[in-house]
Amino acid sequence: MDNAPFVSSQATLVDKPIATILVVDDTPDNLTLMGTLLKEHYVVKVANSGEKALRIAQSAPQPDLILLDIVMPGLDGHEVCRQLKDNAATRNIPVIFLTSRSDTDDERAGLALGAVDYITKPISPPILLARVNTHLALKATADFLRDKSAYLEREVAMRTLEVQAIQDVTIMAMTSLAETRDNETGNHIRRTQLYVKALAERLRHHPRFEHILNDRMIDLLYKSAPLHDIGKIGIPDSILLKPGKLTVEEFEVMKTHTTLGRDAIEDAERRLGMRVAFLSVSKEIAYSHQEMWDGTGYPLALAGDAIPVSARLMAVADVYDALISKRVYKPAFSHDQACNTIIRGKGTHFDPDMVDAFVDLAEDFRKIAEKYPDPT
Repeated sequence: MDNAPFVSSQATLVDKPIATILVVDDTPDNLTLMGTLLKEHYVVKVANSGEKALRIAQSAPQPDLILLDIVMPGLDGHEVCRQLKDNAATRNIPVIFLTSRSDTDDERAGLALGAVDYITKPISPPILLARVNTHLALKATADFLRDKSAYLEREVAMRTLEVQAIQDVTIMAMTSLAETRDNETGNHIRRTQLYVKALAERLRHHPRFEHILNDRMIDLLYKSAPLHDIGKIGIPDSILLKPGKLTVEEFEVMKTHTTLGRDAIEDAERRLGMRVAFLSVSKEIAYSHQEMWDGTGYPLALAGDAIPVSARLMAVADVYDALISKRVYKPAFSHDQACNTIIRGKGTHFDPDMVDAFVDLAEDFRKIAEKYPDPT
């Protein structure tokens, strides 16, 4: 017998799709019997071997349920069931073993392979139809829940992407606004992001930092880094853009950009009405990136590990980039000059372990700077 389906005469009379049953048995008489019994209610496909059953099960449209004999030449029913359940494309098709084996151990083995039911021959037609109908109903419910879950997962993923996009746009809008007040460029923002990420990746397995620098934190550092100088928007042009050295009084005003940055981000948090991780990290960086390891920085003269890790990373990245960049008050330093300055600041300006990581990454820093140069 070929595998042409028995088609229910009801198929064209109802709107609801007719379920498809695949009957697998190596005995032609059994296939004819089952086809005759089921065709009034379902679309019936048949297979006289395990190999053919697997091909039909993987072909569209897939069967909604499989009635599977156990004792067959070639692939027996147990192996067919095992392969069906190992294949992501077919594992959700319910399998009912339909067999002459009535031993309890056989039934236990069949159910352990993932079959949903075990019916022994000779069959009772009403019982068989009732159990087939029950498992089709259960499959329809499972399919609905699976589709619903997939839909919800897609919605959550979409909403997450939207939130991330809003965060990214917010950061770039705020940093772009700050750039209009300063002579630093968007490439400075890009470079410092990449420096911070490279340093964090280098230190993620360091005993002092492995409890902090996980994937989530490194991503937050990367997103938050552009806001490190957001407070400069509140500094008067006469100070911010002054080509010469600042007076003591002017420098005191310039130092307030750290506090102004923190306050701006705190205000955003209050308006939002909730704490957001990337804003918390941004606030740390904006407020503390001018602190120094030996306690001579500002605004709080923090020292050592009292300085947030995020701010210590930004301190190295920001100073290196400031050194290699041309400013209204200074020419650009060479890469080697900048590296030597960072190294001289080990244990005074910078966390010693971060300077060691910087030395290891110096060539990467140089490549980042060359890839994202300031426009001439």
